[in-house]
Amino acid sequence: MATHHPKKEGKVAKTLEEQTSRIPSDVYLWAAVGTMALSLTCFLTRQRHASLFFGQWAPSLLIIGLYNKLVKVEGHDEVDKQVSEKVSTARTMA
Repeated sequence: MATHHPKKEGKVAKTLEEQTSRIPSDVYLWAAVGTMALSLTCFLTRQRHASLFFGQWAPSLLIIGLYNKLVKVEGHDEVDKQVSEKVSTARTMA
């Protein structure tokens, strides 16, 4: 019979996730759109290197936004899920 050990995040990851979860998810979307617009502007003004530089930010910003949203929806780790489930059960019983 195997024992189940819940997975737990490290202190650094949990701290970062707590701080970044305060940022609305659409901030990452608009930042990505802004970098695309900046990249297009640089491209049209024939600043090719700057265009490529700023254009490569958009996917990273979107991935960070997706990660941020996932953490908000799913929680930090299994231990946090268990604690939040107990709190919500206690609130509904009160």
